[in-house]
Amino acid sequence: MLRSAFLVLTFCGAAFSLGLGRTQSAGVRGVLTCDGKPLAGVKVKLYDDDRGIDTDDLMASGKTDADGRFSLQGYTSEFTTIDPKLNIYHDCNDGIMPCQRKISIMLPDKYVSSGKEPKIFYDAGTMEMSGKFKGEERDCLNRA
Repeated sequence: MLRSAFLVLTFCGAAFSLGLGRTQSAGVRGVLTCDGKPLAGVKVKLYDDDRGIDTDDLMASGKTDADGRFSLQGYTSEFTTIDPKLNIYHDCNDGIMPCQRKISIMLPDKYVSSGKEPKIFYDAGTMEMSGKFKGEERDCLNRA
């Protein structure tokens, strides 16, 4: 029994490291504001959220434009349906606090497409970043 479990884990680990699985994509767009004004130059990243021992897969990254707008799309290969997650790293109303505020938003499964190009984008709308978000964290590694 233990040998079988070891073989399955070895196969799965090898398959993930070789990028096997089905190619899936996701896309997200939106606008970020701080106290009603556009948040320009804010780092945004699109990940496939992997739970367990596998690290999250970065699918795309970028920054908001002068109007606070962003648009990201990316793809990765997984055996199971990917779990796309938008991370936003910002300093809105942060004062002299170290690092940046980090907000993560999980995209619904219906916005996952087969292939390298998303067929439908998740529209995050206009997000006011001045308030506190549930699950908000601090991040010192993703400076803009």
